[in-house]
Amino acid sequence: MNVPRGPDRDGPWPDGSAVSVSLTFDVDAEAALLGLGLDEAKRYSAFTERRFGIARGLPRVLALLADHGIRGTFYVPGYTADRYPDDVSAIVEGGHEVAHHGYFHLPPAGLDSAGQREELERGKAALEKLTGSAPKGYRSPSWDVTEETFSLLGELGFEYDSSCMGDDRPYIETLGATSLVELPVHWSLDDFPYYSWGEASGGLMSDPRVLSAVWMSEFRVALREGGHVTYTAHPEISGRRSRFEALQSFVEGMRSTAEVWFATHGEVASLLRAQLEGTR
Repeated sequence: MNVPRGPDRDGPWPDGSAVSVSLTFDVDAEAALLGLGLDEAKRYSAFTERRFGIARGLPRVLALLADHGIRGTFYVPGYTADRYPDDVSAIVEGGHEVAHHGYFHLPPAGLDSAGQREELERGKAALEKLTGSAPKGYRSPSWDVTEETFSLLGELGFEYDSSCMGDDRPYIETLGATSLVELPVHWSLDDFPYYSWGEASGGLMSDPRVLSAVWMSEFRVALREGGHVTYTAHPEISGRRSRFEALQSFVEGMRSTAEVWFATHGEVASLLRAQLEGTR
């Protein structure tokens, strides 16, 4: 059994920052619905909600990050890159990192060997074609990985993963014969469980203040520990007006509380790799 071990503090962070934060965004668009096998002609309204993420949510997110000089990591399914090349290019032009999130947002655990390879290779090719470079990081759709997933990530040259929950600090995740820098996630730090709603997802619609309270509490603990924390949002979810206002206030609250190193996942993985590998 792989039990993560690491230092009590992840820092020191660049420029004397007290804490590190990665704002990450899953730009699923219609890919996730197609991955569920939904028919657009029969579930048209659900598809329009996902297109809202591209038309309105993503521009709001990019404007927020630009206003604060923050570089984020955007996990993009290959299908999204193929269908919306101009919008994904705007992410790159904003100085942000684009990372891998499958092709049709298909969770690996539901795929056979050939299907897992196709999702990874096709998604990787789509991002590389659009951005001009291979993605360094991977986030599994639905945060659902297999040992074979990890083996393929190692084979395809990925440097880090952001799908697992074995710690609340960056660590080395080992699955089978493959070890990767892990930038852990958690459902409590994802907007989807708070806001998801619809025939495709079920769920509930929380007051945005609930999410803000939980996320700020996590930030305060990370600040005390000098640690790193990853937040996950979706443009079609947190790009809605009241939710976006909460996201905006949350970012402003972090800025006013402490000196924060807002970093992409690639930057954090590069900074901590040698330190983490030394704790294995």
